[in-house]
Amino acid sequence: MSSGTSGSADAAGRIVQRGLWFEEFEPGVIYEHRPGRTVTEADNVLFTTLTMNTQALHLDAAFAATQQGFGGERLVNSMFTLSTIVGLSVAQLTQGTLVANLGFSEIAFPKPLFHGDTLYAETECLGKRESKSRPGEGVVDLKHVGRNQNGDIVASATRATLVRLQPKER
Repeated sequence: MSSGTSGSADAAGRIVQRGLWFEEFEPGVIYEHRPGRTVTEADNVLFTTLTMNTQALHLDAAFAATQQGFGGERLVNSMFTLSTIVGLSVAQLTQGTLVANLGFSEIAFPKPLFHGDTLYAETECLGKRESKSRPGEGVVDLKHVGRNQNGDIVASATRATLVRLQPKER
């Protein structure tokens, strides 16, 4: 028994959350991912130090206070922002159905994200095609967009993914 994009029910009536099968992606559709994620200072400092990004604009409040253009505030690490908008999409789009990320392109950070901002994500399916070299899988092109609580775009990226086709019923 199938239950659309929520998952599939087994014989015991359980539904397991999953992403979309290749066939369920619809080009032109925008998928909104909720809830959002309020970013804390701890998130930014931990991610920044774990990834060895010693940029003072992420870590040093005194330095950031001397810089023009961002109101003297530290910036949230842009790689954290990108990772989070992709992560916010997983449960709805690719949980258990993704085979691999094939690549990212057209990455942009038009506005900064600050501690205390809430990040919301949406994903547009740009197109899809069945794989010629990998039976049972297809390439899905996605555009991820992250917005802050005011609706300002803070990040965007295009991603090519390899996604499983829906298994044949036995």
